[in-house]
Amino acid sequence: MADPKEQEDHDTTADNAEDSNHDPHFEPIVSLPEQDVKTLEEDEEELFKMRAKLYRFATENDPPEWKERGTGDVKLLKHKEKGTVRLLMRRDRTLKICANHQITVSMDLKPITGSDRAWVWNTLADYADECPKPENLAIRFLNAENAQKFKVKFEECQDDIRKNLNTTGDSDSANKVAEKLEELSVKDKASDGKKEEDKKESEKKEDEKKEVTAEEKN
Repeated sequence: MADPKEQEDHDTTADNAEDSNHDPHFEPIVSLPEQDVKTLEEDEEELFKMRAKLYRFATENDPPEWKERGTGDVKLLKHKEKGTVRLLMRRDRTLKICANHQITVSMDLKPITGSDRAWVWNTLADYADECPKPENLAIRFLNAENAQKFKVKFEECQDDIRKNLNTTGDSDSANKVAEKLEELSVKDKASDGKKEEDKKESEKKEDEKKEVTAEEKN
């Protein structure tokens, strides 16, 4: 005959095993549809991505000082249609934007004294806080090699932007010249038409004058 204690232990173990495998399913009270969250990066090509730490020069402090703005992945993103390039950086975990601005040909990455892994630059319109405002920013990488990779890609982007500006400028100039030529052509045609009308009107008046003279003679 089985020992009741052993049987009880066996039943208890079996019940525990059954409870651990039990996975109750409850229907949600409110059904929420899945949302397609846009990052606004769908139309852009990622040219560069690397972990770094970002700082901003807080001029509103007295005295002004460098303040950490966030640590995360800094990206260089090129718009597939417009050809523009922007620098985007989000903080770890929260993914809150700490840098978001267009790269321009006038920007100048300058080394920070005493560091071979950090750069500083100015932007006239950073959108990290949604409202654009000028910022003096600094970025620091894990090592000098990573910092150099960022600088090389940053300057490559500036070269591409410069080429696009030159191409667009030449195209605009050509379009303006074509518009001027077309405008002159239209004016010339209008002038020729006016001359033709004046000539016909002059001939008509001359004929009328001859008719009046002939009648007077008769």
